[in-house]
Amino acid sequence: MKTLVKTFTAAALIAVSTFAMAAEGPGSKATKENVNLSTADFALEHYVAVTTEGESAGVEQLFAADFNQKIQATNAQSNNRSEVLKSLKKQKGEKLNCTVSTDIIEESADYMVAKVTLKFENFTKTDLVTLERVGNDWKVSKSINSYK
Repeated sequence: MKTLVKTFTAAALIAVSTFAMAAEGPGSKATKENVNLSTADFALEHYVAVTTEGESAGVEQLFAADFNQKIQATNAQSNNRSEVLKSLKKQKGEKLNCTVSTDIIEESADYMVAKVTLKFENFTKTDLVTLERVGNDWKVSKSINSYK
């Protein structure tokens, strides 16, 4: 009798876990994936991967709620968090053909300012990125882009 109960219990657990995985649907794990943003360096590295390599995991958690992007060009532009996220999601999987270098300009226990330089064949994009500690994670709070 005990064997029969164990067999039915095991079968029930397998059935429940199978239904739970099916309810998540395909691809839902990738959108929920958390990225380690426990240090400013990890957050900066992930920011570079998101903006230059089309990385999509953890995009939502990378940017602060009040994130703002300014683009210094002939027509100066400003984008809020939702506009930037929408744009980055469209670029999912696309790698930019450029050389990337990063320099830490200023760093403290709660913030970092970094310069990310992307050298393309005909121009250079410079991105000044401000990261801030929010709770236990680091978030990108501001980005200022210029082109040469």
